[in-house]
Amino acid sequence: MADEAKAKGNAAFSAGNYNEAIRHFTDAINLAPTNHVLYSNRSAAYASLNQYSEALTDAQKTVDLKPDWSKGYSRLGAAHHGLHQFDDAVSAYKRGLEVDPNNETLKSGLADAQSAQAAASASSRSRAPPNNLFGDAFGPDMWAKLTADPATRLYMQQPDFVNMMKDLQKNPSNLNLYLKDQRVMQALSVLLNIKMQTHMPGDDMEMPDSPPKERKRPADETESVKEKKREPEPEPEPMEVNDEEKEIKEKKAQAQKEKEAGNAAYKKKDFETAIAHYSKAIELDDADISFLTNRAAVYLEMAKYDECIKDCEKAVERGRELRSDYKMVARALTRKGTALVKMAKVSKDYDPAIETFQKALTEHRNPDTLKKLNDAERAKKELEQQEYYDPELAEKEREKGNECFKEQKYPDAIKHYTEALRRNPKDAKAYSNRAACYTKLGAMPEGLKDAEKCIEIDPKFSKGYTRKGAIQFFMKEFDKALETYEEGLKHDPKNPELLEGVRSCVQQINRASRGDLTPDELKERQAKAMQDPEIQNILTDPVMAQVLKDLQENPKAAQDHMKNPSVMNKIQKLISAGIVQMR
Repeated sequence: MADEAKAKGNAAFSAGNYNEAIRHFTDAINLAPTNHVLYSNRSAAYASLNQYSEALTDAQKTVDLKPDWSKGYSRLGAAHHGLHQFDDAVSAYKRGLEVDPNNETLKSGLADAQSAQAAASASSRSRAPPNNLFGDAFGPDMWAKLTADPATRLYMQQPDFVNMMKDLQKNPSNLNLYLKDQRVMQALSVLLNIKMQTHMPGDDMEMPDSPPKERKRPADETESVKEKKREPEPEPEPMEVNDEEKEIKEKKAQAQKEKEAGNAAYKKKDFETAIAHYSKAIELDDADISFLTNRAAVYLEMAKYDECIKDCEKAVERGRELRSDYKMVARALTRKGTALVKMAKVSKDYDPAIETFQKALTEHRNPDTLKKLNDAERAKKELEQQEYYDPELAEKEREKGNECFKEQKYPDAIKHYTEALRRNPKDAKAYSNRAACYTKLGAMPEGLKDAEKCIEIDPKFSKGYTRKGAIQFFMKEFDKALETYEEGLKHDPKNPELLEGVRSCVQQINRASRGDLTPDELKERQAKAMQDPEIQNILTDPVMAQVLKDLQENPKAAQDHMKNPSVMNKIQKLISAGIVQMR
């Protein structure tokens, strides 16, 4: 039962229904509370919902139950990372690598955690107050203050002064390098809004004992001076920093044009030209990782998988440095995974691709990426089955299972039959025999599934029908069992087991139609029937509602209804289920 709940949880998780997955994994944990895999799976589901506290609790439980299982540490690291506990995340991944040094998922998780740890540390340092006492003076409003002050405005036209102030803005601790420059000291007094004794040119000259007498100016000269004072101050030349910004914008615009040209060439399948344009765009602007992912797409089309993977890895690395949109990072990872799948067709190793798709899904849950992951996992499974395929060993395992079945060692028999099916998935007999074991153990849903698989592989194999019919009979689904037995008789009309099955089903159906069931049997059968979707559809069908009403109130109309095979078949199902009784 725990395995069944786990399987439902896995299916829900793969479909992106994380709340449903959590519910199934919880049911499984209640049935098998010491199964570490269940806690690991539920941790992943919680993490997908960004419920990292719950994910951390389950991850820690996983590690406690199975300290030598590397995936537990991967879950633990991911949960800590989600909670921004980067030091703990790094520690968890390192502990996991002690258990499994070659685990790529742990290595990748460690790299991500260390990168986040470094970024958080840098951010913390940038928020801390500067050690230099004058650090605040060189803030973002520095240039505005220097331009507004008449004394320092003229300095803004001097490139060496501008360069010194740029350096101080980046590294205030370099102030001591420029203390001898009186322009810098004058600028500092403006920025700190204090009067500072500065050593201006001319201070070394001897001052006269008394000021010189003021020379009288001619009226015309005086007027000329006044006019000169009223002249507006000359506008300062544009600052050098603006020129840099303008140049950056121009490069970005040119990079976009190169990208558009690359896209056009790609659509025409002119791959070499597309690569040239994307490469130029990357040279002009290395802060847009879409240029790298686009070039990777071209390499993928050209089957240059190594080049594609390199571009994708560089895009991921650069994207994380720049804190780019997580969807762009996910796209790069998905493209890398696609290239790895192509390579796996030769190398026969799908694990790197699967791990890469899983990483992409942690960045962004994209349906296309999920499909690629499922396809890769399916390809891996098929490859493993092909490599494991051995009909001779399968036959030996099935014989061992038969021996255990005779000795009533049903769990052991199931193990041997399962191994036989791994060696030969098309062995209908192994499915039939395992269905019999499940029936003996009361695991009816598993037995029914195996019986149906047996019929699917070999529709003419009578045992498949007898197994399926017996399970349906045991579950008191007599009408379904009857259909199964009758279907089997089409392929083997004289089979005694199938004929006996039909007889037993008819007998039970007739008991219900005659009203011979005990109250407990009737109640049990009706309760069972009401859970059957087919019965529910019949009872909610307006046409059948009228038919049932006519059966009670209008015998003539009822006879007409009975001539309709479809209606008669539905009534027979209701009779078999104990819902309707014919008297």
